[in-house]
Amino acid sequence: MLPKFLLADNSQEMPDFIYVVHNEFPRFIVGSDIEDFSLNQEIHWIDEEPTDKALIAELLTEAEEFLETELENQDNYFEDEEDDKL
Repeated sequence: MLPKFLLADNSQEMPDFIYVVHNEFPRFIVGSDIEDFSLNQEIHWIDEEPTDKALIAELLTEAEEFLETELENQDNYFEDEEDDKL
């Protein structure tokens, strides 16, 4: 089973942009500014775009929460790694 969300990037061409991939129906990829997820969002629907705007808003909120949690976890991981080297 795939995770509900994945992170992706294209840092060689768009170093300040990050993508969150939603793997459950309705599947989509949302790309955004890495510093401010609500800035310059580009949504690419893999499945048909839902007509329910509240559902879309909820999915984007979940994607943003996932991104924030993942970035915090990465920061903590690298901090722990640095502490282990000392």
